[in-house]
Amino acid sequence: MMSSVVPGTPPSPTQRSNLVQSFFYAGQGLYYAASTQRNFRIHLGIGAVALIWAAGVHLPLTQTAIIVLTIGLVLALELVNTALEAVVDLTVGQTYHELARIAKDCAAAAVLVTALAAVAVAGLLLVPASLT
Repeated sequence: MMSSVVPGTPPSPTQRSNLVQSFFYAGQGLYYAASTQRNFRIHLGIGAVALIWAAGVHLPLTQTAIIVLTIGLVLALELVNTALEAVVDLTVGQTYHELARIAKDCAAAAVLVTALAAVAVAGLLLVPASLT
């Protein structure tokens, strides 16, 4: 049952507890992805390199924010891809199903498209700044 919150009133202890639990579960998802998903770790590493590079060339704050957003988008899609793969595997088990393959391939393609766009954005912002 969904509880209602009156604007301007502090959350009840139960609502605070649920919020803390939500952050805990989200942290569990991040931990799972970082500890088990090679591609998530690769994206984290490349994102860290981009941010270090941005700091090294003193990239303006707004341009650095754009890079941060693109890194966040890639990581978020990688998490969605991981979740979708888990749900598909749970649904089809060990049996092969063409629609399961399509779902997994399309989710992976979404990550790839976003990662390529992120590399393009970082290149467009970092390379010219490195040449000056």
